[in-house]
Amino acid sequence: MRQPKPLPAKYNDLMHDIEKGYIKIPKFQRDFVWTIEETAKLLDSIIKGYPIGTFIFWKTRERLRSIKNIGGAELPTTPEGDSAQYVLDGQQRLASLYAARSGLQVEKGSKVVDYKKIYIDLDIDTDTDDQIVSIELSQNSTFITLYELLSSDMGYLVENYPDHINKINEYQQRFNAYDFSTIVIADYPIDTAVEIFTRINTTGTELTLFEIMAAKTFDEGKNFDLQDKYVQLQDELVNIQYDVVPSSTILQCLSVNIVEECTRKAILRLDKNAVINIWDDTVNSIKSAIDYFSMFYRVPVARLLPYNALLVPFSYFFFKNKDRPNSNQETLLQQYFWRSSLSYRFSSAVETKLGQDIKRINQMIKGESPEYDFKVLLNKDVVKNLSFSTGDSYCKAILCLYTYFKPKSFRNNSDIILDNSWLKQSNSRNYHHFFPRAYLKKKGIPNDNVTANITLVDDYLNKREIGSKPPSEYMAKFKRTNPELNETMKTHLIDNMEEFGVWENDYDKFLDKRTEKIVDELRKRVNI
Repeated sequence: MRQPKPLPAKYNDLMHDIEKGYIKIPKFQRDFVWTIEETAKLLDSIIKGYPIGTFIFWKTRERLRSIKNIGGAELPTTPEGDSAQYVLDGQQRLASLYAARSGLQVEKGSKVVDYKKIYIDLDIDTDTDDQIVSIELSQNSTFITLYELLSSDMGYLVENYPDHINKINEYQQRFNAYDFSTIVIADYPIDTAVEIFTRINTTGTELTLFEIMAAKTFDEGKNFDLQDKYVQLQDELVNIQYDVVPSSTILQCLSVNIVEECTRKAILRLDKNAVINIWDDTVNSIKSAIDYFSMFYRVPVARLLPYNALLVPFSYFFFKNKDRPNSNQETLLQQYFWRSSLSYRFSSAVETKLGQDIKRINQMIKGESPEYDFKVLLNKDVVKNLSFSTGDSYCKAILCLYTYFKPKSFRNNSDIILDNSWLKQSNSRNYHHFFPRAYLKKKGIPNDNVTANITLVDDYLNKREIGSKPPSEYMAKFKRTNPELNETMKTHLIDNMEEFGVWENDYDKFLDKRTEKIVDELRKRVNI
């Protein structure tokens, strides 16, 4: 490949090529994400003559099926028979220039950003270090919008800004005469273009690892777009409430299935065709792992999973082992699941630890029991004093234990419906302090917000029928409506309400007995 040389380009020439459909964004590029403040700073640099970096274009007659327009604007297709120039580097800058010049209104999430609201202060000295172009207006200065500056005729400008016409002319000249640095890579295959794009962005901070890999594995001929595949997978997981699995976890699953490690370096080295060829099998292994979490551990929704990283070794197991685990493998996998969850295993160095654990999974596939070099934190004091927080993996492990017993409604022994959207925050409608915090606070009893005081209920029960009442009061009511209340409470790891101090409103006794029950059940699973 010949070394390309930078070429100058004028503002008007770049805008012309965009408006005529010659400059396009390949699908593997990210969307226009720059803020309007960043756009204003870019324009301020141009008006002051500062360098703003080089635009890199891939010029080719090849037509990509999947493209985007600059700034999301409605633009024509590239004229038939002419070459298109796909932006490999500088998309955010180029989109900023076009949005400001054209006065676009750009949708960004739920907001619409008006790029006509970028202003030039006509009273600031031209050679000042102060920002001339901004999105703020001050009362003591005269402003013109950048859109007016670059698109209005002289008559309009003279009529509306008679005292500043010389400065307006100067700023117009600065924009129109500015030499933008461009590099055009002509007539190379798309694989080369993607490789250039990937290398440009690998060392920077602008793109996520997933965005880089989406670009690197993009294949027009095979109709493979990692971003689209991920969205499709999320859609498929909605019905089983595991659609919140992050893209980074999916990358880790792919990587361990290919090379048995998932560091950033390992992921970046993955062969494009290997990723494409293994995608469907990886998706199947992820779904099998999720089914296993749901059926065997009874973790009904992704929000309760102690770590998203747990999906990686379990997916790997089902990738390598197509059959259902035998009884020995079930025991070994269960020990691993709970050991990892009760040791804060993935609170740091996630990729390194996953690589270690893949070796353990290989042993389990062979029916061998692996050695563990990390300590499980499991005793009565730890569990009894564990604060309730849905962001804490240990807490989530105990919540998983609660769901395993299929908690029933206090009111009528019906199933409790758990939902991802309800389980995200600690104040969710599904979480109920069995001894209500308001009641304990009124009694001057501390240590109210602990996981051992949490039960899973439906929101109606939590808000309408319990409130701040003491357990003896609200449970007496449920005893009248639910003849199976004693059996119901066993599904909440409250075996005997008398022994657990429920009828006496004895919080200390309740915490002690329930903690004991929780620890006993966890020990069975960890096998220690």
